[in-house]
Amino acid sequence: MSGALQRPAVVSRMSDLIGRTPLLELATTETGSRLLLKLEMFNPTGTAKIRMARAMIDAAESAGELRTGGRIIESTSGNTGLGLCVIAAERGYTFTAVVDHDAAADKLRAMKALGAELVYVDDGADGDELHTAAREELAADMARDEDNTVFTEQHNNPANGVGYFPVAHELAEALDGRLDILIGAVGTGGGLCGTGRELARLIDGFTTIGVEPEGSTAFGGPAHDYYQSGTGTPEGAEIGALVDFDLIDEGVKVGDVEAFATCRAVARTGLLIGGSAGGVVHEALTRMPSLPPGTTMVALINDGGEKYMDTVFDDDWMAQRALLSPEAERDVEERLTKLRRNR
Repeated sequence: MSGALQRPAVVSRMSDLIGRTPLLELATTETGSRLLLKLEMFNPTGTAKIRMARAMIDAAESAGELRTGGRIIESTSGNTGLGLCVIAAERGYTFTAVVDHDAAADKLRAMKALGAELVYVDDGADGDELHTAAREELAADMARDEDNTVFTEQHNNPANGVGYFPVAHELAEALDGRLDILIGAVGTGGGLCGTGRELARLIDGFTTIGVEPEGSTAFGGPAHDYYQSGTGTPEGAEIGALVDFDLIDEGVKVGDVEAFATCRAVARTGLLIGGSAGGVVHEALTRMPSLPPGTTMVALINDGGEKYMDTVFDDDWMAQRALLSPEAERDVEERLTKLRRNR
């Protein structure tokens, strides 16, 4: 196994386990093209976002904005908050997560278990609406003029992107410099653009594809609500400063039905992936038959599916929102069966 994928045998902090996540070959074509999944759920808290959570706190400490006993505030739908919980606990900070009721219940429960204070922006409001802009406004207000307190502001924090530079090094080493397509979800932009920026220094000539939910606005309208959490740019929210369109060769949209059907179909291969990762894998599988022979495509899988048992993997929840589609699931299963037969 490549050194980039080896974890230390014994560590003293949970954050020492960040990174060195594995690559899984999900599918191959008859012409030797392959789809590899970068399984970021093998990070502590089961998500890629702990990488940038640590980087944002490192930057705040270096700038003298955060000192012993300080307070961290962030607007989060869950995964960034989980990462900040771990870093705050290790370094003796308190953490306040500004959340809304659209976040996955398991993420909210996990943040509370890890010691976070949860502040809801929409108590008593309709939980079907997204509240990203309102969350960020409240988080900024809470941090304003408070000593030893930082609003990490993940959507506009340069350290977010820097936190993903190690992903690029892990990929370059594991693949011996051979990568043709990098595909990933676009939310804050830090994961895909941060990885892509650093990877361009290490590997020449790869294509970067960004995926957002239908209803998100980074790649144009129309805007409407969507259920893929922790990704995209909801209506009323500004596109994050880390979304660098010069680094994204192509931007595409995948609907909730297709994304979640892919999660459910992939689960039947033995792998649980999160909702936005389903959108990424759906787009990757759609492209597989038309790839040039010998293409290596890597999909960034930002979290696992364990946090979505009450949503994506719950038939009743899916049916109530007109998201359940056995036909779409069968379509993905058929593609997977054909492509996995070539491995």
